[in-house]
Amino acid sequence: MLAEFDLIRRYLMPSQTPLPADGVALGGGDDAALLVPKAGHQLAVSVDTSVVDVHFPHDAPAFAVGHRSLAVALSDLAAMGADPRWCFMALTLDQRTFANDHAIHAWLEAFAKGFHTLCQRQATTLAGGDVTSGALTIGVTVMGEAPTGHALTRAGATPGDMIAVTGALGGGAGGLALWQRGERDLQHPLLRRYLLPEPRLAAGVALRGLASAAIDISDGLLADLGHLRKASGVGATLDMTSLPLAEALESSLGRDAACNAALSGGDDYELLVTLPAENVASAQRALGKLGLPLTVIGQCSDTLGVKGIAPNLGTGWQHFNEGAP
Repeated sequence: MLAEFDLIRRYLMPSQTPLPADGVALGGGDDAALLVPKAGHQLAVSVDTSVVDVHFPHDAPAFAVGHRSLAVALSDLAAMGADPRWCFMALTLDQRTFANDHAIHAWLEAFAKGFHTLCQRQATTLAGGDVTSGALTIGVTVMGEAPTGHALTRAGATPGDMIAVTGALGGGAGGLALWQRGERDLQHPLLRRYLLPEPRLAAGVALRGLASAAIDISDGLLADLGHLRKASGVGATLDMTSLPLAEALESSLGRDAACNAALSGGDDYELLVTLPAENVASAQRALGKLGLPLTVIGQCSDTLGVKGIAPNLGTGWQHFNEGAP
């Protein structure tokens, strides 16, 4: 069996050297990390928990579990228009579920590679964390920065603002459906969308000063639009014909199921934003430079509720709800 601190040193925090260039005055190995935010910036902090067989399948590849646990947390920073800086990980691992020590080491190596690869690509420093024994759970706290007064929030939408989404929708739910059917080809676009989501961090930064409100789509378009509408005190009218569907979604699930996945499936980690009509073209040009489309799918109104959708569609994922998928 691998001891706690050996696990941390070998796979999670191989270097205990402080990294002042990364804003880390004191890194992992002490009781707490000491971080140095940039002057003139606000700190954006979020925590996300991934639980086996709730957020990812128990037989998902370890690399994907590592990548995904960080990606879904970073997505919250993207919705705030924050530049990522640091993260902390709390890993709960049940060694008894592995056949032998070799299997544990192989899983940890692949898990750590998935996590650290995304850290490097998104300029995020793992500054500390904790390891304990129990059912496989990964808690990730992320910290980012935005210039003071320029962070995006859920509360800025006003009637008349356009509603738009980055990328395409339904891929997360579509990928989960394929995995449950036995599909294991990780090159399939829907499986990649589900197991290896990409946080839209650069898009969030590009939308600062253009979007009036933003949220990431984790629980489903309708559910997350509901959070934004409540915070902003607006209603919405959606155009179902404008929904951008993920690649291969309709051919894999059929039209009706594809639309339901796009509206209520969750796990897309695209950005849902509102913005004044006069800002739409500028926002589309800014995201176009990133190779990412921004599609207008509706408009905010002063009448609470959502118009333009069938009443029998689901509302998205909710924990502790017996009707949740």
